[in-house]
Amino acid sequence: MFRIIKIESFCNEFVGFVRLTNEDGAQGWGQVSTYNSDITCQILHRQVAPWTLGEKTEDLDDLLDLVTEREHKFPGSYLRRAMAGFDTAIWDLKGKLNNKPVVNLLGGEAGPLRAYASSMKRDITPKDEAYRLCKLRDQFGFDAFKVRAGAEVGRNQDEWPGRTEEIIPTMRRELGSEVDLLIDANSCYTVDRAIEVGKMLQDNGFCHFEEPCPYWELDQTKAVTDALKIDVSGGEQDCDIPTWRRMIDMRAVNIVQPDILYLGGINRTMRIVELAIKAGLPVTPHCANLSLVTLFTMHLLKAIPNAGKYLEFSIEGTDYYPWQQALFLEDPYSVKNGKVTISDKPGWGIEIQPDWLAKSTYQCSDI
Repeated sequence: MFRIIKIESFCNEFVGFVRLTNEDGAQGWGQVSTYNSDITCQILHRQVAPWTLGEKTEDLDDLLDLVTEREHKFPGSYLRRAMAGFDTAIWDLKGKLNNKPVVNLLGGEAGPLRAYASSMKRDITPKDEAYRLCKLRDQFGFDAFKVRAGAEVGRNQDEWPGRTEEIIPTMRRELGSEVDLLIDANSCYTVDRAIEVGKMLQDNGFCHFEEPCPYWELDQTKAVTDALKIDVSGGEQDCDIPTWRRMIDMRAVNIVQPDILYLGGINRTMRIVELAIKAGLPVTPHCANLSLVTLFTMHLLKAIPNAGKYLEFSIEGTDYYPWQQALFLEDPYSVKNGKVTISDKPGWGIEIQPDWLAKSTYQCSDI
């Protein structure tokens, strides 16, 4: 295996790319998690680089554990978001050195992957939401859709009174009986209200109820899961492996949803995949924007034996996420017949747009 001698980051407030260089001059690209990426890149250089530069990388799990052990006073999300940049760049570098896409290294094959169209909006009327989702169904062939219920961490409040009660039947009526319908409450509800909403979802044929209660209250989520027939999902925010183990052991959810970049990269996500395999649970990762996190998830889902039914695919463009504009030389996210396609190019198969890099904030750690 190789040693990393240089860690570079290119970031703005919203997204940060990482480039690693090994002792032979080969390079790989990765990404820290989105949102406050400028802060995360500082952590990459200050709290990840000192423990990874010059170290052997053949046992990446052990090296990532070393980072968490040396930084044991910082057990939270930012450190994991920074570690993800290192991990995902290692996988790109390995793919390029072996002339294989990452999906092959993980045991899968390049090719098409079913996606669901994921809405991020709550400030949209059910009628307007249905209209735009029907257009996407007809234009791109999506046959699964996710919308939003309640207000984000809303303490049982809706975005406006009655929106949830309206959007649930509207989606089924307008999109038809043949599509899969998913909904995300983003930690809105108490147990009683979540069960009430869940029964409405069941009555309207929804198949996936995401994060119904405050995500950190696993006992509350389990109470909802136990009370309903619909699949309850969660885990996107969780970056602590012992928390994941508890969540899976207690069957708090029916579907696990790790976010590769929140969790700390591909290797740490594969640990969750293994826990889920042993528990007989499917994995439908969270990937709610069109930075590299969705591409990483595509490669993962095509390789694991307990992949969920589809990839989350954000339908929000640069009007919603202005920072998504012009990130890559070639767009890796074309959709046809409701599916995306994983390239067979080495590594992640992408190049970052040079103009974007030129405008970013640059930092370097090396030996």
